[in-house]
Amino acid sequence: MFEEERNISTLSQKITELLEKYKDLLAQNEALRQEVVKAKALAEAKNVQIAKLEQDLIHKDVNSDDLLSKIEAVLGK
Repeated sequence: MFEEERNISTLSQKITELLEKYKDLLAQNEALRQEVVKAKALAEAKNVQIAKLEQDLIHKDVNSDDLLSKIEAVLGK
């Protein structure tokens, strides 16, 4: 009888410990999920910024080509 009570107490304690670990792991998982979401959003923002800079660079290249053509036209080349 005493042995059964001790076993039940031990099992109850183990279950409580497991539940606490489970809750801790859930919290860690949520924190990591939030980090992933933030990292993805940051990466997307950077991709948008890179695309804009690429477009600006293309536009500037076109403008520099136009400018070079105008200079050559003025110089008669």
